[in-house]
Amino acid sequence: MSWENEISELALRNNLAEKMGGEEKVARQHEFGKLTIRERVDKIVDPESFHEIGKLAGVGEYDENGNLKDFTPSNYIFGTAEIDGKPVIVSGDDFTVRGGSADASIAGKRQQAEGLAVELRLPHIRLVDGMGGGGSVKTIETAGRTYIPRVAGWEVIVGHLGIAPSVSLALGSVAGIGAARVSSSHYSVIVKDTAQMMIAGPALVDWANLGDVSKEELGSSKIHTRNGAIDDEAQSEEEAFAMAKQFLSYLPENVDQIPSRIPTNDPIDRKETFLLDVVPKNPRKVYKMRPVINAVVDTGSFFEIGRKWGKSIITGLARLDGVPVAVFAEDPMIYGGAWTADACRKLIRHCDLASTFHLPLVHLVDCPGFLIGKQSEENSTIRFGSQALAALGQTTVPFCSVVIRKAFGVAGAANSKPGSHHFRFSWPSGDWGSLPIEGGIEVAYKAELVEADDFDGHLAAIKERLNKLRSPFRSAEFFEIEEIIDPRDTRENLCRWANLSYRALVPGSSQFTYRP
Repeated sequence: MSWENEISELALRNNLAEKMGGEEKVARQHEFGKLTIRERVDKIVDPESFHEIGKLAGVGEYDENGNLKDFTPSNYIFGTAEIDGKPVIVSGDDFTVRGGSADASIAGKRQQAEGLAVELRLPHIRLVDGMGGGGSVKTIETAGRTYIPRVAGWEVIVGHLGIAPSVSLALGSVAGIGAARVSSSHYSVIVKDTAQMMIAGPALVDWANLGDVSKEELGSSKIHTRNGAIDDEAQSEEEAFAMAKQFLSYLPENVDQIPSRIPTNDPIDRKETFLLDVVPKNPRKVYKMRPVINAVVDTGSFFEIGRKWGKSIITGLARLDGVPVAVFAEDPMIYGGAWTADACRKLIRHCDLASTFHLPLVHLVDCPGFLIGKQSEENSTIRFGSQALAALGQTTVPFCSVVIRKAFGVAGAANSKPGSHHFRFSWPSGDWGSLPIEGGIEVAYKAELVEADDFDGHLAAIKERLNKLRSPFRSAEFFEIEEIIDPRDTRENLCRWANLSYRALVPGSSQFTYRP
């Protein structure tokens, strides 16, 4: 007796699984400019590293003698793999089989993938294309019943956010539970034009009398990278894979490790001379913050996250002397760097990411305060701003700030981390207070100005008197600011801090876990 027949059947089933939805469906996937799930896995993981789990799950078709005639594989695949030599769980929808609806064991496979990522404490890369396991109307007939909604294993997905990195890529028309899985991750990317994300598709929207709209009108990358539902936009699937891999390169495998530093040839004492003149003398003139960030971090290491939303605050990851750090800075080109409601939401996520994965946090400060005005009040800016300041105070990693120019009002207080002792520097261009002199002088000196014979002349004299007192050197005399530095020495000071901070990092779960 031999098991050769069974081994042959195993090979047959494996081959049928690799055909996915068949040649016609695969060709249709390519016509829409999209890769198949197996092509995607091959492109994002290290060569020959993918070990598939549950490959034989699916729906078999048998003849009257019980012999296998055909086999439709599950429309969800997953397994272990390596990215840049580090182990990960990778999973994804196969849109060539029923468009990713809840057929052929997909729910069980998804729960297993999420559960393994938690128990093995591994990063999870989700390649989402379809409903991601949600049901369809046809499921009612095939199951013989309807069901009351529940998201089995959702607590596992949320729990994983506090354990290991989670990356979700929207690679096609993503709806329902698929959309929820994309947004419940540490980093998400959507591919422009070929991918959309929506709560429900056009047919359901039309049925609800909410308009005849296309998938692109409902959930294009332009919509969701501007409202913060998805972090970033890629021009192609290959670019999305590269962005996911770069994001992971800054993080540890899980919270029980600290992020790895890498060797660098970038000198600590590298000085960029343009920094001396980058800040205009006129406080009403703006400058570009991104060149400042790139000048002080390791060359080419700045990886921006969420560039298209909450734009008055720039957030991203970088390295200082090889040490991975989280960076945020106000952008003077957007509302003068004032904190908006969306910018505060983005900052909360960034602080949580830094705490969860032990990334020292750097703030390059040019903050005129919260954005003021009717729209800002309607957007509940103070609510989200208070949450952002709380998130900053709750961070469990070393913090450092460099005051580039303005630090005014409640938001300007983010030049320091509440309840902690940390390095803080200022350029000679530093300017701070409860509010700018220019904005409050006529209120503070109203009575005096009313009595003056020459209003404009008296106002100018008051301004001149106050401007002599607003010098950061006056603050340094009272130890209101710890160090004033030559802008060209910023990198050297930050690298010194990063090396000290790296020694102080402590692995383990954060007191305040990541908020999806």
